[in-house]
Amino acid sequence: MERPWGREVDDVKWRKALQLRWQAYTGEEDTPFDEDMPAWLVSVTVHLLLFALLALFLRETPPAERPIELVTTIAEPAPEEPPRDFFFSEIEKEEIGANSLSHLEMADAAAELSADFSELTSETEIEEPEQVEITEISLESLVDADVTFESQPKVAVQGAAGTGVSGASGAIDRITQEIIDSLEQRETLVVWLLDQSRSLSGQREKIQQRFHRIYEELGYIESTGDSRFDRNDFSPLLSAVVAFGENITEVARPTADVAALRGAVAGIDNDTSGIERVFATVHQAVGEYKKYAVGADRRNVMFVIFTDEAGDDPQLVQEGKSMLDLAVEGCRKYQMRVYVVGVPSPFGRQQVEVKWIDPDPTYDQTPQWTMVRHGAESFLPERLKLAFPGQARQEEPLDSGFGPFALTRLAVETGGIYFSVHPNRDPEGPTVQVVQRNEVAHLSGYIKYFFSADTMHRYRPDYVSGTEYMRLLDENAAKRSLVRAASFSWTRPMESPRRVFPKRSEAELVAILSDAQQVSAKLIAGTLSQMVVELRRGEKDRDKIVRPRWQAGYDLAMGRALAAWVRAQGYNHMLARARRGMQFEDGRNDTWVIRPSREILSGSALKKQAADATEYLNRVIEEHPDTPWAMLARRELSEPLGWQWTETFTNVNPPPQPAVSQNNAPRTPRDDTVQRIERKQTRPPPRL
Repeated sequence: MERPWGREVDDVKWRKALQLRWQAYTGEEDTPFDEDMPAWLVSVTVHLLLFALLALFLRETPPAERPIELVTTIAEPAPEEPPRDFFFSEIEKEEIGANSLSHLEMADAAAELSADFSELTSETEIEEPEQVEITEISLESLVDADVTFESQPKVAVQGAAGTGVSGASGAIDRITQEIIDSLEQRETLVVWLLDQSRSLSGQREKIQQRFHRIYEELGYIESTGDSRFDRNDFSPLLSAVVAFGENITEVARPTADVAALRGAVAGIDNDTSGIERVFATVHQAVGEYKKYAVGADRRNVMFVIFTDEAGDDPQLVQEGKSMLDLAVEGCRKYQMRVYVVGVPSPFGRQQVEVKWIDPDPTYDQTPQWTMVRHGAESFLPERLKLAFPGQARQEEPLDSGFGPFALTRLAVETGGIYFSVHPNRDPEGPTVQVVQRNEVAHLSGYIKYFFSADTMHRYRPDYVSGTEYMRLLDENAAKRSLVRAASFSWTRPMESPRRVFPKRSEAELVAILSDAQQVSAKLIAGTLSQMVVELRRGEKDRDKIVRPRWQAGYDLAMGRALAAWVRAQGYNHMLARARRGMQFEDGRNDTWVIRPSREILSGSALKKQAADATEYLNRVIEEHPDTPWAMLARRELSEPLGWQWTETFTNVNPPPQPAVSQNNAPRTPRDDTVQRIERKQTRPPPRL
């Protein structure tokens, strides 16, 4: 096929024209349009031109502008479902509560406890229904008592942990109102569980005197025309009385006879064993009176406990569970509320001194003091066992604001109330009330400082099972370290450190200094060091704590432990410095005296720890005023953390004195007019 020479010539002319224009424009000889221009470049150029043409002709022309119309659509609102505050499961749990802790130290039962009262007989065995209807009590357990305290701090609400009253009469009046409220809802059985201790004899008398008050109120309900009184053989209110001590005895079966109830209470003998099986009593009472709490004719069942101790059996194990857990589970299962009229628990302590005056006037009437267990207010210790420097005895007892942990938990978890009774407490008194030792009433515990309930309700302990309590510790290292540090044995740092060092000779002074230094070194290497190390481990989680009780507890513990550590280390350093030799500024002086000082002279490391201790203690005072934690922090800060040497003259080497003969000493004449005062015989207080 012949080539189109004419087209080739045109191409050459076209290329030549482009070359000339390029050379004229750029001044370069070589152009992109030479003979060796690659074919692919020509192809790319042509295709790009084609794409540009297509884009130009195929572009969509925008439509003419039209006016914008606003359209409003009104939608009918859909009906809202009423909010549901509570949701219930229709499946009943087999067990309520939690098992006791097998890994914690607790008293093991020597033998199985009897399942029945010692003097109870059952005429008919009533079969339990397959399901027990849970209504009111489950709702009460959902209510946080702290919310009510915020709005009405003076009101005793169900589930309250430390309602303070000055006497048992006020608590009985409040319980009377609880009984009346229960009768408004349903027929009621009240079981009075009375401690047989000698110290409770006065309260038992007040109870029997006030039985009439309760039934007078009941008569008022009858006079209003309540239809429940139409039956002649029916009584809306029944009462039973159970006495407990070493043994458990039902002294009055359920009855409406007021005279029989008063006689039963009056006939309770004092138990001199000193044993109080209060939780076994509640557990057995649940088994005996649960027949009144089930069925179509069921009643509300209330337990009212009067006791002045913490109970001896909360951790006693039966059926693989602690007696406390068994009592809580049983009461919650059958909706039995527990009201406790008890004693205040001392802050962070198990025991308190109780005043006893011999009731027999033929014996000495001088007050005597005996230790009785009234605490503690928490499941495990949450306060360091740390004495203050220079103190000869344990500090004055403080009121924790709550009752013993086990009894208070029993009341709280069943929707009842714990009444903290102390005759020297003034519920309407100052924020911090002071009671002198000589003001303590007979058979009452010595608590020097009481704190306002309005303040203390924010510091309520965790009333949970042992398993749940340990879970709370596992979730926060600061809480865990506080409890571990508090579990150490009593530490008395710098209880009475030697401060006077006479210099009879250089060798004797060095020996005295060495002995004192060994004492301080032993203290530093002992439990004091363990406390500081343990608390430092939890410091990283301190800011994660939100409850005021744990905040105050950890800060106080850290501040006090660091303060004791700084004092012990500083004391040891000052003794070491003195052993290297010191010269008296006044040549007449012969004795060195080490005194507390605000200045730390023992190195920068101790200064840093002293600053940390001060910061923690000041935070307690600022953030938790008018509480036991603030009072103890202020007392800790009152003693300086540093030491300084001073010198004085004590005449350590006095000149010998001439002997004085005693043979010619005049005799004191006898005064026959002075009569000899005969002291009455003293007998020790009994087991209260």
